[in-house]
Amino acid sequence: MIAAPEIPSEFPYAQDTDTRFSSDTDFSEDPDGRSAISAKGKGGKKGKKTAGEKGKGGKGAGRINGHHQENGMENMMLFEVVKLGRSAMQSVVDDWIESYKHDRDVALLDLINFFIQCSGCKGVVSGEMFRNMQNSEIIRRMTEEFDEDSGDYPLTIAGPQWKKFKSSFCEFISVLVRQCQYSIIYDEYMMDTVISLLTGLSDSQVRAFRHTSTLAAMKLMTALVNVALNLSINMDNTQRQYEAERNKMVAKRANDRLELLLQKRKELQENQDEIENMMNAIFKGVFVHRYRDSIAEIRAICIEEIGVWMKLYSDAFLNDSYLKYVGWTMHDKQGEVRLKCLTALQGLYYNRELNARLELFTSRFKDRIVSMTLDKEYDVAVQAIKLLTLVLNSTDEVLTPEDCESVYHLVYSAHRPVAVAAGEFLFKKLFSQREPEEEGAPKRRGRQSPNANLIKTTVFFFLESELHEHAAYLVDSLWECGAELLKDWECMISLLLDDPLPGEEALTDRQETALIEIMLCTVRQAAECHPPVGRGTGKRVMTAKEKKTQLDDRTRMTELFAVALPPLLAKYAVDAEKVTNLLQLPQFFDLEIYTTGRLEKHLESLLRQIREIVEKHTDTEVLEACSKTYHALCNEEFTIFNRVDIARSQLLDELVDKFNRLLEDFLQEGEDADEDDAYQVLSTLKRITAFHNAHDLSGWDLFTSNFKLLNTGIENGDMPEQIVIHSLQCTHYVILWHLAKLSEGSSRKDDMVTLRKQMRAFCMMCQRYLTNVNTAVKEQAFTILCDLLLIFSHQMVSGGREHLEPLVYSPEDSLQSELLSFILNHVFIDQDDDTNSTGTDQDDEAVKIEALHKRRNLLAAYCKLIIYCVVEMKTGADIFKQYMRYYNDYGDIIKETMSKTRQIDKIQCAKTLILSLQQLFNEMLSELGHGFDRSSSAFCGIKELARRFSLTFGLDQVKTRDAIAMLHKDGIEFAFKDPSPQGEGGPPLNLAFLDILSEFSSKLMRQDKRTVHMYLERFMTFQMALQREDCWLPLISYRNSLQAGGDDDTMSVMSGYSSRGSSVRSKKTKPPAVAAGTSAVKRNMQTPVMMPSPHLTSTAMRDPKRARDDSFMGVYPIPHDQQQPHQHPQHHQQTPQHHQTPMDYKYAMHTIVLVMMKAVSIRRGTGLMEEDEEPIVEDVMMSSEGRMDDLNEGMDFDTMDIDLPPSKNRRERSELKPDYFDPASIMDESVRATSTLSPTLRFYSA
Repeated sequence: MIAAPEIPSEFPYAQDTDTRFSSDTDFSEDPDGRSAISAKGKGGKKGKKTAGEKGKGGKGAGRINGHHQENGMENMMLFEVVKLGRSAMQSVVDDWIESYKHDRDVALLDLINFFIQCSGCKGVVSGEMFRNMQNSEIIRRMTEEFDEDSGDYPLTIAGPQWKKFKSSFCEFISVLVRQCQYSIIYDEYMMDTVISLLTGLSDSQVRAFRHTSTLAAMKLMTALVNVALNLSINMDNTQRQYEAERNKMVAKRANDRLELLLQKRKELQENQDEIENMMNAIFKGVFVHRYRDSIAEIRAICIEEIGVWMKLYSDAFLNDSYLKYVGWTMHDKQGEVRLKCLTALQGLYYNRELNARLELFTSRFKDRIVSMTLDKEYDVAVQAIKLLTLVLNSTDEVLTPEDCESVYHLVYSAHRPVAVAAGEFLFKKLFSQREPEEEGAPKRRGRQSPNANLIKTTVFFFLESELHEHAAYLVDSLWECGAELLKDWECMISLLLDDPLPGEEALTDRQETALIEIMLCTVRQAAECHPPVGRGTGKRVMTAKEKKTQLDDRTRMTELFAVALPPLLAKYAVDAEKVTNLLQLPQFFDLEIYTTGRLEKHLESLLRQIREIVEKHTDTEVLEACSKTYHALCNEEFTIFNRVDIARSQLLDELVDKFNRLLEDFLQEGEDADEDDAYQVLSTLKRITAFHNAHDLSGWDLFTSNFKLLNTGIENGDMPEQIVIHSLQCTHYVILWHLAKLSEGSSRKDDMVTLRKQMRAFCMMCQRYLTNVNTAVKEQAFTILCDLLLIFSHQMVSGGREHLEPLVYSPEDSLQSELLSFILNHVFIDQDDDTNSTGTDQDDEAVKIEALHKRRNLLAAYCKLIIYCVVEMKTGADIFKQYMRYYNDYGDIIKETMSKTRQIDKIQCAKTLILSLQQLFNEMLSELGHGFDRSSSAFCGIKELARRFSLTFGLDQVKTRDAIAMLHKDGIEFAFKDPSPQGEGGPPLNLAFLDILSEFSSKLMRQDKRTVHMYLERFMTFQMALQREDCWLPLISYRNSLQAGGDDDTMSVMSGYSSRGSSVRSKKTKPPAVAAGTSAVKRNMQTPVMMPSPHLTSTAMRDPKRARDDSFMGVYPIPHDQQQPHQHPQHHQQTPQHHQTPMDYKYAMHTIVLVMMKAVSIRRGTGLMEEDEEPIVEDVMMSSEGRMDDLNEGMDFDTMDIDLPPSKNRRERSELKPDYFDPASIMDESVRATSTLSPTLRFYSA
């Protein structure tokens, strides 16, 4: 660390302390004295003045106040110039220096205000403040004037005008120090004042001050480091000149020059000491405290700059006293700070001359750097790997094999930058040492080339990594650093075909397989020029140079492999895995080379080898590879097409003829057919099916023979499984190729009729195979059937294909039912039911994963039928109800299906969701009985599923309004559908379903809750409102959910009476309660059941004693002769059958309210808590506005109207149709006939 001489009292910089101030620290008292500066006329030295400065101090000080406004404009101009960044920064600094030379107090005040304004503070430091106040007092005053309306300040404000502010700000500080480095910075005034101010601001509680001043201080330090470095160089030069002059002979020695050099060295040493004092002050006063600031950006600034110091001036800063801060900060919780640590270290490790000074740091923090290769932030991981690569370049002994292995496996990372960085590390470690070639010696090729051993090393690494399916990822990782090695296909071919050299160990079979796979991946990478699947975000635009490289590589690979591929296929013809990879090479050829390079004989050899492979192999992957190779070679654009097409036709003629002959014999033999005959039929059918996938074999009429085979299998029931599966697949290809030809619009009408017959007959055949005893056959039939139904659905006529309308096929109900049954029986099953593996645990796990993948494909195939409306949407109910039970296996598929169906038809989707819940509820009833416990796991599971369904509707209630309304309607009807099993007076059988339905109440708009509640009242009798047993709790909770925040007319706990009537009645003489009650009953004999809810009133200001004694007890007695029931209005004759005996609803609600008010008054008399009262009143106060108006006429309550706060949904309400919120329009017959209600909510008024 730089030696820090004693700092003078007039420049009290901070001492090196670990004190960290908290956000609530009061810095006004300046505990460390760092902000106190006495160099501003407080008794300290003013510094050395030039001749032009003498005698101007007092005058300048006296002019400060007089020029305050002008000075403010000058400050603004300096800040604006730096913000815009348009002017040359050097001219700006030069102007300020001239001002400083004229009057340094005024110029320094400008600079102080510049820093204040760069922090976003609107306050201005006046001349009087500058002369008479300490820094801590100035900062406190600026803090008070800081605009806290916004958290933004120039360093964080976004926008084009602030885009370059940070760089301009940093450049200003750098240029300022550079221009002042020869005189002004040594005057013991300017730098003392600036450093003291920045030190004080860096301890501010205001983030803007702290951030801006820390950045300024760190850049100031960097500029001082450059000055110190120049001084050090000048001192060394001066010392050398002095030594050279002193070593001269006495006669030739110039004593004057020696004295001059001594004086110059002394001045340089004094300047160096002064610069070091400044740097120590900044380091101890700012860096030591801010490198652990609570703000990550500030910590990152400190670490970034200390890396610059150590790199620029390594003699002074590159030691453990400074390195420790970088090492400690590598554990920072923020990725951007860790990233700055790594980039700072990279600059040091890149210079090999500094490695010796980094040995102790490397040994101490190496493990941390290695662990950062697995950092959760990919950028940090990339830089950690690059740093280890630099460490590897400096010395091989630091990193242990375990450290290297932790980086090796990252070449298989899905994140490409991480993989590429790991690939570079691997390449440096394994491939950097290659055999040197002798000068003048001929270049070695093939097995003798220097790359041979490196390619072997790549193969060994690939095999040892035990990730054999990821060769493409390994190649992609090494491509940028080792493309030359990976594109040495000549060497790879030689290693596979040539005999090993004397003393050389030959490749094993496993190593040859790996080499062929790597070779294929390198060919694909060179031809396609994009990373494998899972790496990269799409194809990027290639440069002209890259395109030229791609063309050159394709030409070279075609020339090499066109010659080498036939012998390679001949050598490995019996090895299915090797042949499959080799057969993919022609897909990347430039086929024109066969003609231009006169390689026709090699093409003939290739076609001959492919034919032999087809005849030898029955493996599906090999046959499909042969089919794709023929497809790649049969390109009409090239002259080789005719030759390849002839070879392909000859092969297919032989295969089809052989199949027809074998099939006829096989069917004639019937039950007498042996296994050899079945194998011959199967192997030939496999070959035809594999070719039919990529080639049109319509000319061979394969439908008739395959359909005959399938029909025989249905009739006899003993057809081998694999024959049926491949026959189904082959017939499927026949229909698809036929459809492809018809889609072109050039076929005849007879062809369309034929295809229609074939397609429907084949669909019926697949439907029959759904009942096959073999699971694999049923799965194949189901998959093909789903594909055909989707292809031949009503959507096939879109896109200008109306001529295909006769081919549209819609499945019958029986077929839809069978498809759904298949899904329920074969997809929604337990894992153990589907696998009966007896192998090792690892094999069992692989089998389970494969089985799950298969079931997911089956479910996805059926869900596509729902999404594209091929089957009815309501069939999705059986799928949706499995959402929670099979969430881990199929949750993503089911959720996506729900989302797509909602986009198609929101209302039908909502009906499907509620249907799935109803099905689960019925299943639970059949299992547990009607007396089930609502805390049981089955019921709670249904409620949780309803909650999940509710979340899928999102937050936009306007968009889902109709759907949610329809959902509640269906749910209410289902809850009251079946009468009580306990007889009259008991709850309906499905009443508990309302508890499930309440999960959707929060999705109702406030206005609609009222409408839904009135619809609920149509199914209720007055006895239901009185019930308080546990079996009625679902109804109570559902009504509460409709009331909670339902609308602005919800009644209060005490009054529950209309404000419209109370304001009028307060001006009249109130008649006797009993008489008023009687007249109300007589006047409202025909009051309909569904009426609006009353307005909210309050009794908060009413005397509670009067409320209990006068009001409640005054209306409770009712004469017996007035309690006569009357007929229900005629327009309610369609009330559900389970309703109780009709009574006077008006009188019933009157009685209910009075009884409950009596109960409330008694309860309150016994001191019942308010929480216990609330549910009772909320459950009772559900009557209509009209009934309560009449009822209030007979009650002597002194109520007070209150104004409700405006609805939060007022904007939404203004955009909706008013009929939604006018209950009168629902009840008025004349309005109902012409109502503009939505189709969904119109159900509530039906």
